[in-house]
Amino acid sequence: MHVTDTPLSRTQHLKAATHATHDALDQRIMAYRPFSSHAHYRRFLQAQYLFLRDADALYDNPGLAALFADLAERRRQHLIAADLDDLGCPLPAPASSAPIDSQLDVATAMGWLYVVEGSKLGAAILLKMAHALGLNEEKGARHLGGHPDGRARHWRDFTRALDALTLDPDAEARVSAGAKAAFTLMNQHLDQVYGCA
Repeated sequence: MHVTDTPLSRTQHLKAATHATHDALDQRIMAYRPFSSHAHYRRFLQAQYLFLRDADALYDNPGLAALFADLAERRRQHLIAADLDDLGCPLPAPASSAPIDSQLDVATAMGWLYVVEGSKLGAAILLKMAHALGLNEEKGARHLGGHPDGRARHWRDFTRALDALTLDPDAEARVSAGAKAAFTLMNQHLDQVYGCA
C-alpha cells in the first residue's frame, strides 16, 4: 500500500515556522504571573493594549477588507481600552509612530493578522484565569472574550482565507515576515512595560 503525505497548508507551514517564537513568548508572558493579582494583570493589559493599538491599522486595510466582510468587527483595541478603564489604569501614551499602516500589502498584513487573530484562541485559557480575579467579558477581560459564533469557527474562517490566497514566493516570504514582526513587536512591548533590557 502506497501512502502519500498530505502537503501542509500555508497556515500549517506558518504555525511550524513560528512555533518556537510563539512558545517562547507564551512562556515569557506566563513567567510574569499576569493573573496572580490585579496589579500584575494591569501590566499584562498594558502590554496587550500597546500591541493591539499598533496592530489596529490592519482592520482598516482595504486588501484585508476584501477578504473578510467582518474585518472591522474583529478588532479588539476598544475592548482592551475598556478593560484598562475598568481597572483604573490610564491608557499608555500615544505612539510617536506606528509600525504598520492601513496600506500594508496583503501578504504581510495576513502574516500580522495570523498572530493577532491567533491570540484569540489562547485567550480562552486566559479568560478562565481572569475569572479567578473576579474579571469577565463584561468587566476587565472583554478583550479575552470569544466570538458569538465560537473561537474555532472564527479562526477557521481566517485560516481558510489565508490558505486560499494565490501568492508568489516573494509574497509567501512576506507572510512569514509579517508574522515574525508581530511576535517581535509583542516582545518589545513586554520589554517596555516590564522594564527589561
